[in-house]
This record gives sequence, structure tokens and C-alpha cells, in this order.
Amino acid sequence: MNRFLCICILVAVQACSSVFAADAPKSLKALLIAGGCCHDYKTQKDILKKGIEERANVVVDIVYSEDKSVKPPFPFYGKPDYATGYDVIIHDECAAGIADPAVIEGVLKPHRDGIPGVNLHCAMHCYRIGNPNEATTPGSQRALWFDYLGLQSSGHGPQAPIAISFVDQNHPIVRGLADWVTINEEHYNNIKVLDNAHALAMGKQIAKQKNKSTGEVTEKETNWVVAWTNTYNGKTRVFSTTIGHNNITVADARYLDLVTRGLLWACDKLDANGKPKAGYGPAGAK
Repeated sequence: MNRFLCICILVAVQACSSVFAADAPKSLKALLIAGGCCHDYKTQKDILKKGIEERANVVVDIVYSEDKSVKPPFPFYGKPDYATGYDVIIHDECAAGIADPAVIEGVLKPHRDGIPGVNLHCAMHCYRIGNPNEATTPGSQRALWFDYLGLQSSGHGPQAPIAISFVDQNHPIVRGLADWVTINEEHYNNIKVLDNAHALAMGKQIAKQKNKSTGEVTEKETNWVVAWTNTYNGKTRVFSTTIGHNNITVADARYLDLVTRGLLWACDKLDANGKPKAGYGPAGAK
């Protein structure tokens, strides 16, 4: 093989490599916010990062606060451009005591501008203004965070297993997923489900409750939405699930599958069959 032919082959190979590199999708960049009251965020943030990155072509960066109060001092408060450069924000914080409308508006700014959101467990109980047990009016100041979520929740009962059943099995996020029963988990109530929200899964829980006065033990059954989508501000895709209090649940493959699919759907990288679109599967697999 003469030298000229070798050079031609080398140039052709380099050109093909450049084309393939240009066509290869970039990894999605996700910002995971974790910290605050009542949960083992120190462990769960790492479980989520590892589980999501193993399932999809996503790089997860973490903003973590070790503060255990309901007012964790996250550094992005008051900085509405905090999500610049990210494709999606995962809210896994517990900041129920943060009620300053200006701060909440700043947290919401990226989502108002179109950056998708994923919300896990106690994120549903964050950024509340006034009494969360009183149903809010969409568009009002008290409804700022609930308008984004698509659902208003205010609390939960004792921990007990939750039977999860998928109610829209044709939706890409849950297509092909099997119903399951969690370990003991917190079941979040539904004060109000907004019109833009679309339920994906219901949770049924039978929990024992003891009357403090009489000592009588009774059972209470609750059936509430536990996973749903929402369209925020007329354009932004949002996925949420109230499941995810305990580490065992967060590390459950079924939970991580659901969360990862929700993230990909929010970024419009999930096909109609619930599979990552080309280039967005594990390690960019096609």
C-alpha cells in the first residue's frame, strides 16, 4: 500500500469519526437539589445520582445542604439564574419553612422559562405560603409552588406499605412497568389535584392509628395520587412522585426506573414505548 493511499484512508477515517462525534447526543445535564429536614439526603443523593446515570445518558450534579431544618440555606436562593446550563432540575429538598414569595419565585424562574422539573417526595411539601391544608386558588401567591407541581399536598399519616397501581399504562413513563407494594412508606395526601396534572399512579395504604385518649387502634385506608405529570406555565414538562422516604425505597430498581423515565420524559427524550430515545440510554446506548 503506497503512502498516498494510506493518507487517503487516514483522512477518511478521521472524517467519519468527526461525523459520528458530531451526531452523538450530548449527555443531559441534571441538577439534583437535596437536603433539609427529615430524610437521609446524604445517602439518598448518591443513590439517585448513581441510579439515574446507570439508566440514562445523564450527568447529575448535586447541590446538597447538610442542614436538617425546614429552612436549609441553599446557596441558590435569591439567584434565579441558578440553573443556567442545565437541562433539568431534580427537586429532592425538604424546605417546608421557606415561605418568602421572592425566594420561591427565584426557585421557580428556570421552570417558568422552560427548564423541566422532577420532584421527589418532600419536594411536594416545600415552599408553602400560609396553611397548606387549605386548598389554594391557582394563580394566587399561595399557589406558587403547587401550580408548578400540579398537585397540593400537606402531610402524611404513619408509615405503612403502599400498593402502587399504574392507572395510565399507555403513558411512556409507566408503559410496561408492573404494580408493586412498597416497604413502610409515607403516603402523602392530595388536598387538590390541579386541572393540568395527569395521574400516572395511585397509591393505596392501610395504616393503623391509635387514639391517644382511648388507646383504641383503628385502621384507615387512603387512596391518593402518587405519581403524575404536569404542564407548567403552558410549556414546561414536570414529573413528580410522592414516593421515596426511606433509603430502601429510593434504592429500589423499580423506583429508580420510574424516576429516570420521568426525567427523560420531562426532557422529551423518552419514546412512546417508554424507551430512551437514541443516544439517551445507558452510556448513550442506542
